[in-house]
Amino acid sequence: MSPSQRTSHRDTRNRLLEATEWLFIESGYDAMSLRHITTRAGANLAAVNYHFGSKEALMQELLSQRLDRLNRERLQLLSACEQQRPDGLDASAILGMLFVPAFRLSHGSASGPAFMRLLGRVYSDPSPFIRSYLQQHYRPISGRFFEAFARALPGLPRNELGLRLHFALKALSGMLAGEDMQQLIASITKGEAINDAELLARLISLISPILTAPFGTPEQILVIEKVLQLDDATANANVESVAESEHGHHDTPVVQQWIKEGRLAS
Repeated sequence: MSPSQRTSHRDTRNRLLEATEWLFIESGYDAMSLRHITTRAGANLAAVNYHFGSKEALMQELLSQRLDRLNRERLQLLSACEQQRPDGLDASAILGMLFVPAFRLSHGSASGPAFMRLLGRVYSDPSPFIRSYLQQHYRPISGRFFEAFARALPGLPRNELGLRLHFALKALSGMLAGEDMQQLIASITKGEAINDAELLARLISLISPILTAPFGTPEQILVIEKVLQLDDATANANVESVAESEHGHHDTPVVQQWIKEGRLAS
């Protein structure tokens, strides 16, 4: 193969990966097809078969390129922090160890500006293929971080910790997948000039209460019970108001106000 042919093949391969990345970010794994990918990449199905063999293999290559280095550096950072703090780590610091390498890589040329949105989509995409891939390839890192959180939050039962981590990461993933990173940063900074440490601290502060807030205490339950009672009362009042208006009874104060505002014809 001549140098120009090798360059052309590399270009085609990279275009297919780039097209897959953007389509995955925009619509998720199950919604994108090989036809969508080849159209966006300006390639044909034969190119996919030549370079990757299948949609699944193409996606696996993309995830490996984007996630292998990230998770390797996350584990290295966790190990270094545990050596410095053998007495234990704070839960917010452990969250930081998940964010900081990703944030740094998002500024590098190797990952590009869509990196954080890609991470958000990866961890929020419901596709069985994506879920299976993450479980098979990144179980060691999820296990190491789970144990670190368990040591930082010893009062939480393990099943409750798993539930809280699931909700925390889902909430963050949905936010990252749905917004451009610059828009998200602008929202968090509120127009202020702040450094990376303060930016990440603010982001983590939005997530960490999911891990530490009281979980269904009697006081919380009492508040919600009162809301439920009030909801029943207002729902019943609305039903009675509708019934009276349908049967020609006197208009209720709410209906009278709507008539006055022109929202209902008298």
